[in-house]
Amino acid sequence: MTWTLNNYDRLLQALGEHVMLVGTALALSLAIALPLGIWAARSPRALFVILAVTGLLYTIPALALFALMIPIVGLGAVPAVTAIVLYSLLVLVRNVATGIREVPRDVIEAANGMGFGPWRRLVRIELPLALPVIIAGIRITAVMQIAVATVAAFISAGGLGDLIFQGIAEASDEKLLAGAVTASLLAVVTDETLRRFEGRLRAGLAD
Repeated sequence: MTWTLNNYDRLLQALGEHVMLVGTALALSLAIALPLGIWAARSPRALFVILAVTGLLYTIPALALFALMIPIVGLGAVPAVTAIVLYSLLVLVRNVATGIREVPRDVIEAANGMGFGPWRRLVRIELPLALPVIIAGIRITAVMQIAVATVAAFISAGGLGDLIFQGIAEASDEKLLAGAVTASLLAVVTDETLRRFEGRLRAGLAD
């Protein structure tokens, strides 16, 4: 605990960098995945193509994908966020599409009978009913991003991965554990928070 107590400011700085990295990547992932998921829910062909492409991206090892980003956008947070976003699209697009496709057909027909247009039906009916499934995808994605972001220290993106890599290079078990344990706690807190939110949404829809 000596290193942690003497360097808590460095640990908090690394945690802040990690949260910023993941928060930015998650926001961008959702901004891209939401329209893609809606499109995929409407078109089986689009669903097949989008899942095939995002699935291929998901199979690339994290370290290799970060390395591929270097010649394109250099070092730092930009390539890290770009790579994390690419990793996240498969789960998010699939959950958005699945959530919308699972909206009961009789609900859709009732909305159509009430004169709802496609856009109004999407915003007022389909997305709210699909939200628990979408949140489940966000939950999986957020935890995955926290883990992948630790590897982003390889390309000078900062975050808790910096402490882990420094701990390995300096043979400092305490520094390594400080980074690893904090990243794990961040993942657990994020997962539990989103799990509770998802549970409340499902309970609300069941009432």
